[in-house]
Amino acid sequence: MRDVVPLRNISPKRFTPATVVANNAPVFAAAEAAPLFFTRAVPIPTPKAAPNPGLDRNTARRFERGELPIDRAIDLHGLTEARAHLALDRFMADAVAGGARMLLIVTGKGKDGDGVLRRHVPDWLRFGPFGGRILRQAQARLPHGGAGALYVLLRRNR
Repeated sequence: MRDVVPLRNISPKRFTPATVVANNAPVFAAAEAAPLFFTRAVPIPTPKAAPNPGLDRNTARRFERGELPIDRAIDLHGLTEARAHLALDRFMADAVAGGARMLLIVTGKGKDGDGVLRRHVPDWLRFGPFGGRILRQAQARLPHGGAGALYVLLRRNR
C-alpha cells in the first residue's frame, strides 16, 4: 500500500486508447490527440415537483384522513362492470356540474379482496373524461368503507 499513487498524480495520457491497444494504432490515431479523462459522474439536480400540486398541505392532510365533508357518494355494489362504468361516468358528470369537491365511491372489496371494480375504478377515473378534473384520489378510511371505497377530490370550479 505504500507505493500506491493517487490518480490525480498520474498523467491522463497514460490512459489513452492508443496506448492501451497498440495493435490497432490506425483505428485509435485520432484518440491519441485527445486523452481520456476519467471523471466522477455528478448527478444533475432536478427541480422537485410539489408533492401535491394544486393542493395545500392542510387540505391534503384532511383529505387523507377523511375529514373533508363528502359532497356526493355512489355505491357500485352488485353492478356489472359495464353498468358500473356507465353509472360512474354519470355520477362524475353530475358531480362536476353540481360543483361537488369531495366524492366517495364505494366499489366493494370483491372476492378475496381482489374485486373487478376495486381494480378498475381508479383507472376509469384517471383516464376517463373527467380525469383532468380529479386532483387526487385515495383509499377511504374505515368508517367510509376502507379498502372497498375511494375518496376523490375534484378541482375547484373557477
